[in-house]
Amino acid sequence: MIDPHVHLRDWKQSDKETVLHGMSVASRLGFTHLFDMPNTNPPLTSRSTILERLALGGESAEKTGVSYHIWAGITNDESEIEEAVSMHSELFPLIIGLKMFAGHSTGNMGIIGVENQRKVFQTLKRAGYEGVLAVHAEKEELLSPELYIPGRYETHSDARPGIAETESVKDLVSLALETGFEGTLHICHVSAKSTIEYIVSQRQNLKITMGATPHHALLTREDAKNQALMLKMNPPLRSEEDRKAVFDALLDGTIDWAESDHAPHTEEDKEKGASGIPGLPGMDLLLYRLREAGCSEERLKAAFGGNVIRTFGLDAEDIVLSQDPYELYKAESSQYSWNPYSDCN
Repeated sequence: MIDPHVHLRDWKQSDKETVLHGMSVASRLGFTHLFDMPNTNPPLTSRSTILERLALGGESAEKTGVSYHIWAGITNDESEIEEAVSMHSELFPLIIGLKMFAGHSTGNMGIIGVENQRKVFQTLKRAGYEGVLAVHAEKEELLSPELYIPGRYETHSDARPGIAETESVKDLVSLALETGFEGTLHICHVSAKSTIEYIVSQRQNLKITMGATPHHALLTREDAKNQALMLKMNPPLRSEEDRKAVFDALLDGTIDWAESDHAPHTEEDKEKGASGIPGLPGMDLLLYRLREAGCSEERLKAAFGGNVIRTFGLDAEDIVLSQDPYELYKAESSQYSWNPYSDCN
């Protein structure tokens, strides 16, 4: 299986998790490839840092048998964008694609405002980029951080409403069409029914894919009221209507693939307001729930790696699904200091 969206820690965040630990957990869960996100500390936005990270991931790959890839981070600097495009061309598939944050999240790499985002698309077009651009889509201007009450994780859903995600996606699609972007636009961790519906409506206009996490498919803001689960992440959990839309869209193949958005923290950091949860075990729980709901093995293989291979143009390989994912989920959840999915047991 392939998880195309993980936030492995290490370096200045090794107290949260090391790359080796995350890849070891992934290996036992049945994953053969991980795509690591760039908002590390320090971030993966320069050649030297990217090469250092690839070396670290390569060492862990030799020990675990899991193939390690990274997303290079997009900044406001046109020369850095051009360098990222050049490195992608040079080192693909180790550098699997480019990642832009259209709103601030962990790491504060947000490129805020339509004008700044337009410059990114213009630069990518000028540089001839035809790969995948993954985007964390939340429109900063529609966020209301003052609505978040510390310690009440369900209020995070009020501070970052679903409309902020949908409107950000509308901006991104408009900019991609306006600038003639020639790559694939991937919308990460869709969480709102309106976002899914809008992306579907645009598929005849440009190459656009979307991914969904286990937490957005299985949990709601009501679950976040259980403070022990520490269910605070970006984008946040939403209504039962939104959750069902995400789950059903995975079930029928409307959403292209599952992605964990694995982002472990220490409990101390969570208590201070950090966003993100350990998500790798949740992927096997999601596999179990989809299979339980009648999803065909063919569709499950597409959602857990097949569509990733097709979209990125990777060498073909058979996607092997665990036949006992629930037991793997339970076993590997103990690798982290808390299990955000424990109410789903």
